[in-house]
Amino acid sequence: MKFTSIIAGTALALALPVSAQAQTVTGANTDEILSVAQNYGEASLTKQSNGDPQITGKIGGIAYQVYFRNCTNNRNCEDLNFYLGFLDIKPSLEEINDWNFNKRFSRAYLDQDEDACVEMDLDLVQGVSTNYLDSQFSLWKMVVEQFSDHVGYDS
Repeated sequence: MKFTSIIAGTALALALPVSAQAQTVTGANTDEILSVAQNYGEASLTKQSNGDPQITGKIGGIAYQVYFRNCTNNRNCEDLNFYLGFLDIKPSLEEINDWNFNKRFSRAYLDQDEDACVEMDLDLVQGVSTNYLDSQFSLWKMVVEQFSDHVGYDS
């Protein structure tokens, strides 16, 4: 009886990683990534000038982009770059430094025109679960909302 229970438990343990792998999202799964983005507002799949995929979306009326990076033949991308830039919002360097000092998981900077920008990256080389991808979009939503407040964006 104990031996049968051990075999059944081992078989179950071996089966778990297989089912977890079935839910793995990589940079080749553009439709699945887009679907998760659409849970947070408007989002559509477009292409960057080099042909790599890009998601253009809105969270709470604020436009952002997700760039697929390090792609092979415009597919099988290794990572995502979440990006938000505000035209004509020019916070001080101290405000940007305050964001970077007090916030985790994202980085803010002033672009060449001294406009406020914030970015976040997600490594997809080994793939991530759908739940983890969703948690990263949830984190991005929080970054978009808090950063827009931080730099004084008035929607």
